[in-house]
Amino acid sequence: MRYDLDDLRLFLHTVTEGSITAGAARLRLSLPSASARIRALEHHAGVTLLVRGRRGVRPTPAGATLARHAREVLDRAALLESAVGSYVRPDTAPLRLLAGGSAMHHLVPRALASFLSVHPHIDVAVSESRTSLTVRRLAAGEADLGVILNDGAHDDELRTESLGDDSLVVIGQRGGTLSGRTAVSYEEVAEHPLVGLNAESSLRLWIEARLAEHAPAVRYRTTVAGPGVVVELAAAGVGLAIVPRRTFDPDQPLDVCELSEPWASREHLLAWGAGPVADSAAIAALADHIRRATRPRHPHSPEPPPGPGTAGEAEAG
Repeated sequence: MRYDLDDLRLFLHTVTEGSITAGAARLRLSLPSASARIRALEHHAGVTLLVRGRRGVRPTPAGATLARHAREVLDRAALLESAVGSYVRPDTAPLRLLAGGSAMHHLVPRALASFLSVHPHIDVAVSESRTSLTVRRLAAGEADLGVILNDGAHDDELRTESLGDDSLVVIGQRGGTLSGRTAVSYEEVAEHPLVGLNAESSLRLWIEARLAEHAPAVRYRTTVAGPGVVVELAAAGVGLAIVPRRTFDPDQPLDVCELSEPWASREHLLAWGAGPVADSAAIAALADHIRRATRPRHPHSPEPPPGPGTAGEAEAG
């Protein structure tokens, strides 16, 4: 049996998203077209690959096996294309990725570790950049991909997609000041000593740009360069800290409170540059590794658990 690479991509996206609708959207296909492709794939395979339900789809054992091998095939195909393409694209021209401080701490390292190991002939130049500057550079074709915040994505010409929540929370030592609380305001946080990032960090600048003119001044017991150090100091009881929720492990000894400010609710977006290489297979592969980096890993499965789909999708499949 011959497998079409686009059909494999569609199937893999469908399994990853837990939804035929979402899988179709990733490839810019209509739902009827995507459903027909998956039915044809099942017909040629001679076995059911997806269990359809009201809340989406999940793979059968045969479907999980196909998904695992499809990922390997697509990674190899991208590697083949990049190897041949290296004769066209200069070796001195790496992919250009921009991201803010929060993404640079957890998302970008994880994405790079997997991408660079699979694509040894592709280099990636990474720079920390605030969302406003990243948007301008992407629009000017000066970068290939960017991880930005939704509140700064005002260029309608840029292609973007959601990477998930990056909301800010307040953390402190377990059993300390935040014990028994579920939410605190910025004014309440400012009453206590803080630990935070250096004044030039993108997160610190982002927060300060959104404070009201008469917001209370805060006392930083210390400022450091990395979010990981901030979390360790907060856990040790040095002070409270305002950090993205993704910065810390849920198992760390911390009390966590929602920050009850409208600007604390944030979302990460993946954005594509406007340059001519924006549709290349190498950039598409890097984008896929960034998507994967936002999802929890499971030791016994290459795929994250299916997410909720669209009600009534069982009939569409």
